[in-house]
Amino acid sequence: MSDIDIQNVLAQMRTMALKAKGIEGAVTESVPQQDFSKLLKDSIEAVNATQKKAGKLSEAFVTGQPGVDLAQVMVALQKANVSFQAMTQVRNKLVDAYHEIMRINI
Repeated sequence: MSDIDIQNVLAQMRTMALKAKGIEGAVTESVPQQDFSKLLKDSIEAVNATQKKAGKLSEAFVTGQPGVDLAQVMVALQKANVSFQAMTQVRNKLVDAYHEIMRINI
């Protein structure tokens, strides 16, 4: 989830600001379009990688491997927990949006 390209977001914000002012012809930067499903898949894979890393650190600490301290393990576990909770909230919002769209009468 932290893989969002800041420059891409800034370019999109500049483009939208210029369009809001009515200066569409002045936009020189092209904003590449991202596939939503790819973005979602990459985010899920990042959460999975964070959880695997935390699991490996935890296992290394339990087995007594040198160079792994408790603080490092706790930070990794908290990062994994926070990223999983954030992904769960995104999923909940997507499900809510889906239900809202399904309630719309055509």
